[in-house]
Amino acid sequence: MSNPTGVLIIDKPTGCTSHDVVGRVRKALGTRKVGHAGTLDPAASGVLIVGVGRATRLLGYLTKADKRYAATVRLGVSTTTDDAEGEVTATSSCAGIPEEVLVEAFKEQVGEIMQRPSAVSAIKVAGRRAYDRVRSGEDVELPARPVTIHELEISRIRHVETYIDVDINVLCSSGTYIRAIARDVGHRTHLGGHLTSLRRTSSGAFGIEESTALQAIVDAGADAKEWLLDSRTVAMRSLPWSEVDAATAQAIRYGQPLPWPDAVDKVAPHAFVDDASLLAIGEPKADRLHYLAVFSE
Repeated sequence: MSNPTGVLIIDKPTGCTSHDVVGRVRKALGTRKVGHAGTLDPAASGVLIVGVGRATRLLGYLTKADKRYAATVRLGVSTTTDDAEGEVTATSSCAGIPEEVLVEAFKEQVGEIMQRPSAVSAIKVAGRRAYDRVRSGEDVELPARPVTIHELEISRIRHVETYIDVDINVLCSSGTYIRAIARDVGHRTHLGGHLTSLRRTSSGAFGIEESTALQAIVDAGADAKEWLLDSRTVAMRSLPWSEVDAATAQAIRYGQPLPWPDAVDKVAPHAFVDDASLLAIGEPKADRLHYLAVFSE
């Protein structure tokens, strides 16, 4: 197959990195031009958006979308990584803890908050990933940064031995660490806490129900192209968009200077399409169309 292009919505299994997923898609489709939007930890599963060919230019606009997660927080046990992959650093009994105390602690995580990412994260510190610094023995404490937890619903609270497992569903902004929610609720309740499972159920407009299992793509090989969504469809589901006439479409394809269309709200980034393809993504600057990316398909 020559020059495949489009977007795959993949259900990433646990046990592999997002980079591993990219490598397997490259091999299946026989192309090097593959990337992903929004990293998932190896222990996490769920929706991973993968761009192929020219569609990789869309990924930067998809990464910033809100995400939904289903997760389990274990209270009563703290770990070095704030998840089940780390070493246990402290335990405490959860016996006799009223459920309303737990509910209130989770409620405090909702809204626009300052969240300190886990030290074992992919954030770069002076050019090196934080997790690399931690693994080499350094003490790393990342600064808090603003994130938004739009929704946090507790679906079940289970008392297991001396600890408590809390199943939650979260809708949050890009850059939110669900591990940090587990850690911070653990601190708030004085019980300690970490994440035992994490599944991304949606990324932006794309949900788990329309995803394809990674193994199915590996097994299909070149035939996996059948699951590629075209760039026009993806852009129209993810961004404000406008369809233009044939003359304007031709001008956009060549990146020619154009006034910002009178009928189009000055919202950026904005996708411009014709009846068949994604033409460009742009933003308004001094009443002109400033091109962020031009797609010549």
